[in-house]
Amino acid sequence: MRIALGLQYDGSSYSGWQSQLSLNTVQDKLEAAIARFVGDSSTDQLIRVITAGRTDTGVHALGQVVHFDVNVERDDWSWVRGINSFLPDSIVVNWAKPVPNEFNARFSAYERTYIYAMHAGPCRSPMAAARAGYLMMPPDKWFDVPAMEAAAKCLIGEHDFSSFRSSECQAKTPIKNLYSIEIISAQPWLYFKIRGNAFLHHMVRNLVGTFLMIGARKQSPEWMSEVLAAKDRRVAAPTFAPDGLYLTKIAYPQEFDLPGPYLKNSWLPPILLKDT
Repeated sequence: MRIALGLQYDGSSYSGWQSQLSLNTVQDKLEAAIARFVGDSSTDQLIRVITAGRTDTGVHALGQVVHFDVNVERDDWSWVRGINSFLPDSIVVNWAKPVPNEFNARFSAYERTYIYAMHAGPCRSPMAAARAGYLMMPPDKWFDVPAMEAAAKCLIGEHDFSSFRSSECQAKTPIKNLYSIEIISAQPWLYFKIRGNAFLHHMVRNLVGTFLMIGARKQSPEWMSEVLAAKDRRVAAPTFAPDGLYLTKIAYPQEFDLPGPYLKNSWLPPILLKDT
């Protein structure tokens, strides 16, 4: 049978999602936990999971979705409780659900939402270390939020996002469709909520870095259009830190009837999590 899981994890101590020889990845920890729960932890018999989005080193997830195939049956709650008993505190399964074989966590998804959380000011916050981005800023300064909002308009819709694409990106095409970008200012906090059909490697972090150049008045709002049109990664801002990036929601067709992300335990402001 095929099982789908909804996950949350703090990615700050992991080398990203995707399995590596170091075994210090979210995928490795999850697959090992599933194998232990179903009673087969031998290294050549690990149950492989397919994910909706392969998050990078230091990136977090509030609404990650995966699926795997298994030859044992358990009720939904048993999957949740059993797998969690073998996971570290930094990873948790929020829900489990049997799905038809045509469901694929990656290819059945039609929409993804990311939130980038950051704070700015004269001093960093030790309480937000590894969980939010930080930019040093004088106490009497703040971002030009209207300028960033103006810059965001040119990004909505289907475009070639090569200027925001990592050189290591393995996507078949740089053309993606962004549905909405919300920028929420609550000094000293700043949030970017970006929703689209799919994202390139480092795309959100590269967009955030470019937005911050505009918000800090180092570039005009029109610069975003120029960067987009250039289709050249060298003209955009440097990739911003992974610390504040959260994969928040994966959307699937209603026919699969999957639970939404469990966000009641998130520290992010409720205004960010509406419609998520």
